[in-house]
Amino acid sequence: MSLVKSKQRVVDHGEVFTPSWMVEAMLDLVKDETERIDARFLEPACGSGNFIMRILQRKLAAVEIKYGKSDFERNHYALLALMCIYGIELLADNVAECRANALEIFAEYTSVNEADELYQAAMHVLKHNILHGDALSMRSRDGMPIAFAEWGYLGKGKYQRRDFRLDVLTGSSNFTAEGSLFGKHEIFTPIKTYPPMTVRELGAGDVGDKPPEAV
Repeated sequence: MSLVKSKQRVVDHGEVFTPSWMVEAMLDLVKDETERIDARFLEPACGSGNFIMRILQRKLAAVEIKYGKSDFERNHYALLALMCIYGIELLADNVAECRANALEIFAEYTSVNEADELYQAAMHVLKHNILHGDALSMRSRDGMPIAFAEWGYLGKGKYQRRDFRLDVLTGSSNFTAEGSLFGKHEIFTPIKTYPPMTVRELGAGDVGDKPPEAV
C-alpha cells in the first residue's frame, strides 16, 4: 500500500496515509468500542478511509455475531453501524474514494447492489456522514459550519435523524456523556430534527437531502 498519492500533495496538504498495521494497532487500543455497533467514531482527516473502512468491518463483524440469524435485523443494524461512522476530508477526490470504499464494504456484507433500497439508503447516509470540509476551521468547502447527522435506530425498521453543528459539539465537550460524539446534556440542541424514516425513505432521499441550514 502506498502511503502517498504524490509528492506534491504531501507538500501542499501534508497528505500521508496511515499504514494498515498502524490502523489496526490504534483501533486495538479501543477494541471494545470498535466492536460496539452504535459506538460513534469521527475521523477528522479521513483521507480515502483507512480507519473508516476498518472500523466498519469490525462493527459489521459484531452485527453478524448478534443479528446474523435474521436478515431483517442484520441489514438494519448493519446500516446503523454505517450511520455511526463519520469523516471530514479536505480533498474532494478522497471524499469520493472514502464514500465508495465504505459503500463497497457495506454492499458486500449485505449482498445488495445499486437497485436495492438498502444500498441507496447507505449512499444517502454516507453523503451526510463523510463530508468535504476542514476539520480545523470546522467549516465545509462552501464556508458553512459543518453539521453532522446523529442517526439512531428506533427498532422495527425506523431510524431517527437529528442534525448538530460540529463546533457546538466540540465546544461543549465537557458535557459529553460516556465519550459519545453527541452528548445527552441539555446543552446539545439539534439544529434540525427529522421524522422517523424507513430504509425506503432514506434511499429515496426525500427527507433531509439538502444539507441543514447551520445558523
